[in-house]
Amino acid sequence: MSTPRKIRRDKLTELAKTRVLVTDGAMGTAIQSLGLGDKIFHGERFATWPVPLRGDNDLLNLTLPEAIRTIHDDYLAAGADLIETNTFNATSISQADYDLQDVAVEIARTGAKLARAAADAAEAAEPERPRAVMGAIGPLSKTLSLSPKVEDPGYREVDFDQVYDSYYAQAAAMADDVDFFAIETVFDTLNAKAAIAACMDVNANSDDPVPLILSGTITDNSGRTLTGQTTEAFWNSIAHAKPWAAGLNCALGASELRPFVADMARAADCLIIAYPNAGLPNAFGEYDETPDTTSGHLSEWARDGLVNIVGGCCGTTPDHIRAIAAAVAGVKPRTVTARPIALRLSGLEPFELIA
Repeated sequence: MSTPRKIRRDKLTELAKTRVLVTDGAMGTAIQSLGLGDKIFHGERFATWPVPLRGDNDLLNLTLPEAIRTIHDDYLAAGADLIETNTFNATSISQADYDLQDVAVEIARTGAKLARAAADAAEAAEPERPRAVMGAIGPLSKTLSLSPKVEDPGYREVDFDQVYDSYYAQAAAMADDVDFFAIETVFDTLNAKAAIAACMDVNANSDDPVPLILSGTITDNSGRTLTGQTTEAFWNSIAHAKPWAAGLNCALGASELRPFVADMARAADCLIIAYPNAGLPNAFGEYDETPDTTSGHLSEWARDGLVNIVGGCCGTTPDHIRAIAAAVAGVKPRTVTARPIALRLSGLEPFELIA
């Protein structure tokens, strides 16, 4: 059965064969630019909350929804085909840092509805142009592969079932309103596997399953995630999920990220998505790379056949997205090709066995 959501995804999939699609930019950067104080984060509902809430950007879905809607609108007006929900930390595990674990599902559901409303409005204004929503699923504030205690490397703050349950609740809360689940900024593949399992189980109970977008994070020029995997090893670890798109985001600027995007483009048999930071942070933790510089790099990626979907992460703004959309307009996207059948395994490095 064709639903409006499936029709939209089918249109996007066809569009991705003829042009490079564009995502939005940084939600956190847009929120920081508002200069909000702790009182605004608390809002009326959490005015007496005993824990400081400034910095819990996802909570603004409840306490300042009009600002989140405006950010979505600004990115859509800049040329984004896909926007992300403001739900990067909308899980019980991450919200527990603010004693808001019991509100996480509401934050996730509301964030999905805010993005859906913005995308639907943009689509109504231009019916020939589909606008999709990616349900942002971040890496959590706790990890399954690393110990927070240097003196006890075997210690873990959470187990797989706890991480799975946290992700399942988030995905289920967003499932009715998003076009894709975007498991992003992955630095611990085991966390990502819990998220993948949760999303797949949510889909198993649905007549309209939500495809996955998976994006890892390479932490430095070593070309590895924080838990040590190379790009190809990361792909081998997640390929079983059969994502609609896979790629890399965050940590690095476009100049530094390029070789690892190229690695992913060679390894993956799906659409490639990449959304780098606006360069590397300066001494004050701020991003100085201009829209012209970022878009110039991404235009080169597109012209070299490395990507199907591009956008921005930390430090990028609607001006960056506007410049990126203009820079990749008319550029033929990467051609998705099937890889030869082989046994592909991964630890920190990939392993391939061809008969």
